[in-house]
Amino acid sequence: MRDRIRGYLTVALVAVASAGMIWISDTAKGQDAPPAPQNGGPPGGGRGPGRGRGAAKQTSPVAPVRRLANGKPDIQGYWNARGGGLFSIEATKARKQIGVNAGKGIITDPPDGKIPYQPWAREKEIDLSENHTIEESDAHCYTSGIPHMVEAQSSFQILQPEGPAGYVVMIWEYMHNYRIIPTDNRPHVLPASVHLFAGDPKGHWEGDVLVVDDTNQNARTWFDIAANFHSDQIHVVERFTPKDENTIDYQATIEDPKVYTRPWTVAFQLARNLTPGYQNMEFACWEGEHDITEKYTLESQGAPQPKK
Repeated sequence: MRDRIRGYLTVALVAVASAGMIWISDTAKGQDAPPAPQNGGPPGGGRGPGRGRGAAKQTSPVAPVRRLANGKPDIQGYWNARGGGLFSIEATKARKQIGVNAGKGIITDPPDGKIPYQPWAREKEIDLSENHTIEESDAHCYTSGIPHMVEAQSSFQILQPEGPAGYVVMIWEYMHNYRIIPTDNRPHVLPASVHLFAGDPKGHWEGDVLVVDDTNQNARTWFDIAANFHSDQIHVVERFTPKDENTIDYQATIEDPKVYTRPWTVAFQLARNLTPGYQNMEFACWEGEHDITEKYTLESQGAPQPKK
């Protein structure tokens, strides 16, 4: 098993390196850089702080979806989330003790915007958010999981390397997140016993829509800083729907029979980062940092532990 996992990781690293070699020259020359914002507004897209947040509003009609030579949508470039779920993915009242303001979140189903937790799981979410926010994966410099990763701070880059199999590669500035998504609808490669932070994605195109089926995530990530969580049985189906050259509608349906009573759905838009010559920067997260306030200290310093 160890050799098989090593093989999977080797293939992933080779694919990332190949994608970077193919496209780094164009990026460095600024050939893929979109035009500057027309209204002088901030670049990028979004709903929170971070380099490259916010997408400039268009003052003139944007062009149709770009196309590759094979006819598939060309969604390459840098993108920012236009969401509202970074602090709380679900509708919530202000929770000042954890730095979460009131908001409607990004859940479109159920209609009330709330995660359909099993009763025990809602109690655990409350306990985590009130007493154990240091357990958030981002606080430990871990990668963010799906769909949290798509709504991460700062921009992320999409590449579509040429080749017979077809891939979509996503590279984030935040937490060094990355995904390598085959689009030939191949079966999942990981056995059910192996769980990774970003899971095991496989993709295919339904017309212009990129559909990504993601399994095998571990249980160590949250959806937000409000401690909305999942188990290692999470299954996510994402849909990336290009609307025009600068906008992608994003939707993810999430199911986890260990934690929720039924599947639920989030949705938001991705906006092309229109900063001229924009590139991902090196993101530094210092592993080992911890909150020094009395309420959120480490277990070794006497902090209460999450309910099982």
